[in-house]
Amino acid sequence: MSPRFALFAFVLLSLGGGGLIGLLVETGDWYQSLAKPAFNPPGFVFGPVWTVLYILIGFAGFRVWRAGLRRLQQLWWAQLALNFAWPVLFFSAHALTGALAVIALLVLVILAFVAIAWTRERLSALLFLPYALWTLFAALLNASIVWMN
Repeated sequence: MSPRFALFAFVLLSLGGGGLIGLLVETGDWYQSLAKPAFNPPGFVFGPVWTVLYILIGFAGFRVWRAGLRRLQQLWWAQLALNFAWPVLFFSAHALTGALAVIALLVLVILAFVAIAWTRERLSALLFLPYALWTLFAALLNASIVWMN
């Protein structure tokens, strides 16, 4: 596979997969009726933030694939699966506590990716830092919603 095609495929997978999940998962009246903390961002923030993050995630996935870093590839796929599972649990299944468990595991996988990549593929680690910060924030938000509801 050519590097350009592979880069396109990784970005398309993460961005397209995240976009598809976003389209298929309905937040609706149920989410609006939940008590939320004061630091809950307005809805219009999530689309642009996730667009940028999914591009960074895709680029990092391409880099660890190209470098042949098997353990990082496994962590990359694990974070993507957990990332795509979270909105289904939270918004579709209304499983707030289950979603919290998934996002906590997602944070751990992202941090493991960053820690391992730091010495072997530093740019990929740096690409994951905004994702780690946003996911930590999202986990705090998820925990707050569980607590308040």
